[in-house]
Amino acid sequence: MQSASSSVQEARQALANRLRELAKDARLDGKDLAALCGWHPPKVSRISTAKTQPSVDDIRAWCRACGAEDQAEDLIASLRAVEGTWLTWRRLERAGLKRSQEERLPLYERTRRFRSYSVWALPGLLQTYQYTEDVLRTIQQQRVPLDDVADAVAARMERQRVLREGQRRFAFLIEEPVLRNTLSTEEAQEEQLEHLLSMSRMPNVSLGVVPVAQRRCQLPVENFWIYDNAQVNVELVSGYLTLTQPSEVKAYADTFATLAAMAVYGAKARALINRVRDSLT
Repeated sequence: MQSASSSVQEARQALANRLRELAKDARLDGKDLAALCGWHPPKVSRISTAKTQPSVDDIRAWCRACGAEDQAEDLIASLRAVEGTWLTWRRLERAGLKRSQEERLPLYERTRRFRSYSVWALPGLLQTYQYTEDVLRTIQQQRVPLDDVADAVAARMERQRVLREGQRRFAFLIEEPVLRNTLSTEEAQEEQLEHLLSMSRMPNVSLGVVPVAQRRCQLPVENFWIYDNAQVNVELVSGYLTLTQPSEVKAYADTFATLAAMAVYGAKARALINRVRDSLT
């Protein structure tokens, strides 16, 4: 997925360009640079053309060979930025689920306009305690060795305070099948749907449900969040993508607007939710 995102590729290319310029300034060709670093020449070519992302040690060796060790830390910071754009779930959750929940809190606190699209599960800000526990327990069992689900649930519940603090606006779009998708018992699912009905009446919350009958396009196929007009986060099967390029943020905003035009709101949305809730019993 990295190469599919222009944000990721552009950041990788910018880092490669800076490394290539260091070699040029030092008057080193690929063969000379490889010899000084103790590498095979093809490695230099792959790094300088952004086909291979360098490691921290690679950057230090490259700068040392070019007599530019003073630039290593800045380049390593650029590498970290590239790595932060695309994170596999394994890396993001290597320290457990609680930390991954807490790390997103500053982003939520500084955002004033939230837009969320959900295609498989309800957004975390609208989840009940039990629904959250069931979702995170399933994730933990599938891909996280450390069991800190209880702490992660508490962290997500704490994050929900942004719904009631400050002058924030929230627009949630939910595909109709999401209302029926559950990892919980019928009792927990009914509680969740009741909570959803309550949240839909908050003055700063817009809740839209995209009815199956209204769906007129196939894309997208992933959950995404838009934070103001500054950042988009996309949840993919293999990892977590952060997009900040204005053109990409706009593309998701335009997609959100298209989907929003298909959705029903207010009494019609609540009627759909009630229909699903009634079907549980």
